[in-house]
Order: sequence, then C-alpha cells, then structure tokens
Amino acid sequence: MSLLADLLTPENVLLNVEASNKRRLFEVVALAAEERYRLAPMATVDSLLAREKLGSTGLGQGIAIPHGRIRGLERAIGYFVRPEEPIVFEAPDRLPVRDVFVLLVPEAATDEHLQILSELAQKFSSKSFREALAAATTGEQIYALFSAP
Repeated sequence: MSLLADLLTPENVLLNVEASNKRRLFEVVALAAEERYRLAPMATVDSLLAREKLGSTGLGQGIAIPHGRIRGLERAIGYFVRPEEPIVFEAPDRLPVRDVFVLLVPEAATDEHLQILSELAQKFSSKSFREALAAATTGEQIYALFSAP
C-alpha cells in the first residue's frame, strides 16, 4: 500500500472550493484540519505560507503540492483540494493550479516527509494519472487514484 493511502481519506478530498488565491485555499484546509484533527488553523496557514515564501510549491501542469510542518501533529495527513476556478500559484510554467495536494507533517518527520513528496511527484508526473484525476468528480474516486500502487 502506498504512503498516500495512509494520509488521504475520501473525507479529506475538498472539491469545488471557493478560493481565489493560495492564502484562501490554505485557510479552507486549515479550517477542515481544525474540525477533523483539532489543529490550530493559524498555525496551519502560517506553516504553509512560510514554505511558499521559500519558493512556490506549484509543479506546473496545473498541479501544486504545498506542505508544512505542524508542531504537535502526530502523523502526516493530506488533503486533496480542487478550487472552483484554477488559482495562481507561481508554477514554473506560469499556468494556474487546478489540483492541489496539501501535505501536513509532524515537525520532525523529515524522512517520511521526503518519501511522501517523492511519491506525490511520481504520481503527478504520469500523464495518465493527471488525466484520470481531472476526470474524477468524487472524493472516493480521487482517494482510489492516490491509493493505487
């Protein structure tokens, strides 16, 4: 089983999110994480924004993988987010982002964090995966795509 299957659930798939920019998208995820995992919303938003200041997590081809370290988090969690309209993410190809995988990891989860990012990058590098993801319309369908080996 992939690492992604352990950190994403169908409930952590947020579709048609009203977010016109990165900050608003991060706020939506932070509120969902507060409700589900009792994480402090501002700590989540601040962590994600701090990482973005180091360089955009936009990969190109409409994909971004923002990630942040969260003090007190016991295990990595993920959210897949699709905004209603693609948003600017300063991706290398300058295209707006339509599919976002937000990764939240414990403050000291270095090796696991890198393995998860590697697995995500590998998935997103596949054209057939990106096409299947674009066609998926439910949390269950998207979860199944990320959970597949």
